[in-house]
Formats: sequence, C-alpha cells, structure tokens
Amino acid sequence: MKKFVYIFIVLFTLSWGCNDANFLDREPTNILIDDQIWGDNSLILSVVADLYDRIPEFQTISNWWNYADFDEGFGSAFGDYWRHKNSDWGYGEWAINWKDYYKLMREVNLFIQKADSELTDDLQTADKARFVAEGRFIRASIYFEMVKRMGGVPLILEPLTYDFGGDPSYLEYPRSKESEIYDFVINELEAIKNDLPNDVNVKGRATKGLVLAMQARAAIYAGSIAKYGATTPNVSLPGGEVGIPASMADGYYTKALSAAEELINSGTYALYNKKENLAENFTNLFLDKSGNTEVIFVKDYKLQSGKVQPFTVQNQPWSSAEDLEGGRLNPSLNLVQSFELLDNTFSTFETNTSEGDYVYYNSPKDIFAGRDARLEGTIIIPGSKFKGKELDIWAGYIDADGNITTGSTYGQRKHFPTEADPEIPVVGYDGPIDELEFSAQTGFYCRKFMDTATGSGQRGLNSEVWWVRYRLSEVYLNAAEAAFELGNTTKAADYLNVVRRRAGFTTDLTAADMSFDRIVHERKVELAFEGHILWDMKRWRLAHIVWNGESVELTNNPEKADEVSNRIFALWPYKYYAPESPNHGKYIFKEVLPRVVTNADRFRLGNYYSEINDETVNNNNLIIKNPNQN
Repeated sequence: MKKFVYIFIVLFTLSWGCNDANFLDREPTNILIDDQIWGDNSLILSVVADLYDRIPEFQTISNWWNYADFDEGFGSAFGDYWRHKNSDWGYGEWAINWKDYYKLMREVNLFIQKADSELTDDLQTADKARFVAEGRFIRASIYFEMVKRMGGVPLILEPLTYDFGGDPSYLEYPRSKESEIYDFVINELEAIKNDLPNDVNVKGRATKGLVLAMQARAAIYAGSIAKYGATTPNVSLPGGEVGIPASMADGYYTKALSAAEELINSGTYALYNKKENLAENFTNLFLDKSGNTEVIFVKDYKLQSGKVQPFTVQNQPWSSAEDLEGGRLNPSLNLVQSFELLDNTFSTFETNTSEGDYVYYNSPKDIFAGRDARLEGTIIIPGSKFKGKELDIWAGYIDADGNITTGSTYGQRKHFPTEADPEIPVVGYDGPIDELEFSAQTGFYCRKFMDTATGSGQRGLNSEVWWVRYRLSEVYLNAAEAAFELGNTTKAADYLNVVRRRAGFTTDLTAADMSFDRIVHERKVELAFEGHILWDMKRWRLAHIVWNGESVELTNNPEKADEVSNRIFALWPYKYYAPESPNHGKYIFKEVLPRVVTNADRFRLGNYYSEINDETVNNNNLIIKNPNQN
C-alpha cells in the first residue's frame, strides 16, 4: 500500500448500559484514549457497534435498487429504468473499495490487539474473551465479503504501521489463494465459537449460532466454487488467487454439513411457526422481533434511536401509500412463476386454453391458487391486501375482439358508451401501466420486509423492520446442498422437507427427487430478496449461462437451474368486458415484456471476480489483476 498511511481513528460513544437492548442507541460522539476505553465494557461495546455497522453488504433493504439488477425484480421508478436497458455489467461491479476496506481491516486488527492485551485485564474473563471473539468474527466477515467479490486478497492479521523510513515496501502483501481466504474464515470461526454466547435472543452481535451459520455458508461457497469452477477453467489464475481445485470440494462440503448440523442439532434455534396462515407466517418471520427463534443475525433498526430504514416508504403499494412514494421495486414474473404447485410440480400460469381462448378467472387471485405459501408471503399479488386494504391491480378492460381500453395514470376514468355512469375506472389505481413509476409495472409488489405498522410508509417516520442477515432456514438449505453434493440424497431431501412443510407442502420429497435443480430452486424461492442471488449464481458458475445476453422469451421450465432468464417479464390482469357473455367481469391475464426492458443482461466470464483497479496495483506491485477483463 505504497502511497497510503492508514491512521487508526475510532469514534466512540458515551452511553448508558451495555446490554443488547440498547445496542442501537450508541452514537459516535467522542474520541477517547486507550486507558479510558479498554477498561469499560460499555465503551468497548461502542467500538464494536461501529465495526459491525461497517461490514460490507450488497442487496439489502437499505439499497433495494440492487434487487433490480438481476431477474428477481424490476425498478419501477424513472431513475431505475436504465437497469433494464444495459446489456453488460461492468467488471468493477460489486467490488469493494480496496483502500477503504484495508483501512477498516487495520482498525479491526488494532481492536483485536487492544482487546486481547493487558488493557482489558480488569474486565471479567468471559467479557474479555467475547470482545476478542467479536473482533475476530468481524474480521472473518470482512474477509468473507472480500473473497466473494475479489477472490484471494492479501491476508493481513496485524495492524500495519508505516515507520516513515522512506521505504514502505514491507507494507506490501501479495494476494493469498482464494482457498486460503476461505480456509482462514472457516478456521477463524471454529476457533472463536465457544467464546461467544449461545443465546437465541442475541440478534445484533456474534453468537455461537451465528458463527456456525457463517461457517456453513462460507464452506458451501468454497465447495461449490471448487466443484463448479471446473466448468469454467478460464476463470482462474495460475497462482490460485482465483479458483479452487476441484479436489478440495468434498472437504468444504463436509465442513459445511458439519457446521450446519451442529447448529440444527443444538436446538437453540427453530423455524418460525407462529401463525396458522402459512403465507402470513412467512411474511411475519421478517417482521417479528419478539421471541423469533429463526432469526440468527440482523442489522437492527429502532424508531426511538432514530436509526430507521426506508424500504416500506419506497416500496409500499401506491393505492395504500402513506406518502407520495412507493412501488419502486416490482417482483418479476420470472420469480413469481418459480413458486411451484403444492403437489410438488412446476407449472407456468394458465393464461390461454389449448384452443387459444383466454382462461377466465372469477378473482385475480385465482390464477395463483394452490401454490407454495411463500409466494404470497414474499410477493403482493393481484387481489391481495396490504395494511388491511385490498389493492387495485388490473391493467384495463379487454373485449371479445381483443380490444383493450386502459389509462395512462393511476385509476384513470373514461367514458364507456354502454355504461350508465358517465365515467368509470379503466385501469387499477396500482396499474400496471407501462412506464408509470410507482405502479406495479410487473403486476406485483414486494411483501417481504414490508412493515405493516401504521406510519411506516411516511418519510418522516420510516420503518424499524430489521435486515435479516442469517436465519435458520438458510442453514437447512446449506445442509441439504452439502449432503446432496456428498451423495447423501436421503439426508438432503430430509432437510429440504423441513423447510418445505412450512410452506404448505404435504408430500415430502424423496431421495429420488433430489437434483441440483431442486437445490437451486429451493434457494431461489425461500431466500428471494435476501441478497443471495448474485453470490449463488457466481459460485455455481451459472451466471454466464442464465444471464447470457440473449433476448429470449420467458422460460416454460422455471424449475431448471440453467434456463436463460435475463429480461424481466410481467403478468397483467385484465377485466373481460362482454356484457352478453357469462364471462363478463371475470379476469384474464397476459404475459407482458415491460416497454423499458430493451436489452438482455449479459454476465461475462470477467464478471465472476470484480476488477482490481489500476490504483491498487500501482500502490502494491505484488498485486495481480483478475482474469478475463482485458
């Protein structure tokens, strides 16, 4: 790091108490010297709060627009239409700022050094061990986020200091192998797990359960890169900085399964099951902060502390909005049709008969009947309610000749010659209407993470719904994937069935049903809008296949992991207008490509690892760049 001298400056807090309940109430206000900080649990906790808050993330409820980068969602605001017009992703996408994160790493290393020194000897032994373990957890988390993006990076475990001797070359470290970073993360977590509390009620700090969950996630990533990286041999570097040997795959899968099973079998956590209605139950698991046994680790928000997030304001349905904003993120039909039928089969939505006539539905919800409860738990579909109000999602009237009457703004009214009223609504107040921002341009709104509390849709209040970083359901899916890859299809099916039963499935999958497609599908529907899609597609080496830049129609095989899905599609309900027909007033549906979707996304081989910029290489001659980016 030739040209940079990193100075450790930490902002500390003076606040009352040090329990988890007021963890969010800490705000950095003073810079304190060592002997004032390290003998006081509350002040050390202030430092920890700052470090937790700076762990890098991608696709969260605080930056919802990144959900529209792939095939899960559509950006319904004017400023996001470009996302559906761009063909190629830049090589610098999803990268970390090298300089900033090694500055953060230096701070974390210095925290660990101080916390593990004689400065903290006045603390209780368990408290001291916990703070050190938390520092090591945060460091492992940052390295995990870095390796996901960049591949192998310099592994620095001490706070480097420039001696002003004129030669900073001793501060230059080469990139470690990608496998060495994963090994560090997995081994570091193993080393600290017993120094952390095993407490289901601790959600904002590291616990033993969190360490096991992260071990399982990191190991499953490494294992799949090792296995499926063999299909993209050009995505590698000869020194191992990018790419993991296939021979290491089973070892990582074994570690993933071991960590996942240790957590599952501990009994500390349990899947959320509080509501009889299965869709409401799934929705509520992301909202309920009281006795939530599924959630393991969160980024929390609290109205009383002023730390809030705007996801509900920005994505509330327009017809029930509490402010002049909403509907910015529309789930795609690509995702919606991935939710299978409750008989364990996959089917696209029936819009036409084999003779070419429309299929008529009494209610706009009927087309979605008999499907995985997670569909309505994740997505607001036509005919649904939000905050007690039924939404108004329909695209217009269609007559027997196929002529469409619609509007250009929310709930627009027009004259119908055959109607007694001078004017009637000809389109729903929520749309869908092409290029009308905040409307449901795909026919859908988001439900997951949407706050149902009164006032949460107002800009002056916002929401305190937490961002769930780790939860038990993902651990079950990691266990299932690891078991499948190790050849234990019976165990894999058992773990998937635990998750699926909560979604309403009554017929269990068997070992014979297990396939890679099943593994991929289950993660897609269970973890939608939780920030997994990019990393999963990269580690399976599916990204360049599914997002291949070809402008193709929506797949009829949503259960296939390698089906192309690089343009966002919509499903629009229309009211059938034919007063003499028994189908008058019923609903028909049309599959639509929104007008602003003009290009298909293309993920190139060079996108598997983010670009290391010239500035970084110029500052450290030992750093080599990632492949396929010329």
